[in-house]
Amino acid sequence: MIAMLRATVIMLVMALGCTQAFAADGWGSFKTRFMTSDGRIQDTGNKNVSHTEGQGYAMLMAVQYNDRTSFDKLWNWTQNTLKNPNNGLFYWRYIPTQADPVADKNNASDGDVLIAWALQQAGEKWHVQAYLKASDAIQRAILAQNVIPFGGYTVMLPGAQGFNKNSYVILNPSYFVFPAWRDFARRSHLQVWNQLISDGMELLAQMRFGDTNLPLDWVALNADGTFAPAAAWPPRFSYDAIRIPLYLHWYDAQNPQLVPFQRFWGGFQRLQTPAWIDVLSGEKAPYNMAGGLLSVRDLTLNETGYLNDALSSNEDYYSSSLHLLTWLAFLQQQQ
Repeated sequence: MIAMLRATVIMLVMALGCTQAFAADGWGSFKTRFMTSDGRIQDTGNKNVSHTEGQGYAMLMAVQYNDRTSFDKLWNWTQNTLKNPNNGLFYWRYIPTQADPVADKNNASDGDVLIAWALQQAGEKWHVQAYLKASDAIQRAILAQNVIPFGGYTVMLPGAQGFNKNSYVILNPSYFVFPAWRDFARRSHLQVWNQLISDGMELLAQMRFGDTNLPLDWVALNADGTFAPAAAWPPRFSYDAIRIPLYLHWYDAQNPQLVPFQRFWGGFQRLQTPAWIDVLSGEKAPYNMAGGLLSVRDLTLNETGYLNDALSSNEDYYSSSLHLLTWLAFLQQQQ
């Protein structure tokens, strides 16, 4: 009996060790494949350009995996290379093959939010005031440059330039990073973050198109509060909008705004779920979800037995990012 007990304990210890090793594999693989030695995340599906989105994703991962060395590399490269000294935000894209890699001086508000969120998490976890101070400054800049009242709502524009057309604004609902906004509200006590959450939820409730009732990657909000597909993009629920249910679930796993996604994806067998759909015509992608897209689906449908952080060798930067972010959301909800 004692021998059996000892064997059971040993097996449990081994299993725990394997689980911990397994949990480290995803981040280690991500770093090896996408992170340069100086802390730049390369979008391998897009000519190895870098985005503030990718820097923010990786910074969040580094905090979750307790990798402060990598976090510092990521943050140092980001602030030294992408920081816009004129407004406190970040140039959204870095193209390594160009003479001026940051020729486009616009920002992407989701990238700014992700960076600020990662800094806040890092500062709170590792008790580093410099991270918290940097996060606070970025949060203030986001509010000053990207958040406006429009059409009866408080909205976060996708960037400081080019999205306010006076009679309408262009929104990307996948930039509504609800769990980050909640953490900003908790730290700053500024009501505007809670207003963004409540109005963001109401916006999503209204951004339902076609028979699927799904939102689009890009949406136009008119001054009278009505919505239309943004003219410059296909009317698809696709690679941008896939992040909407991820952030919704990360914010609240029981959120009723998840229902349209659950109904749509629940209508397909898991490995036969289309990667995107044109919500107006009903045209579906000629290929199915895999990798990180499938992970978001599994999280949204609470099929958590499929979730892990083991990246497939054929997953590119974006799929791998979604894969690990879904794992982060799942882990943080268990805490």
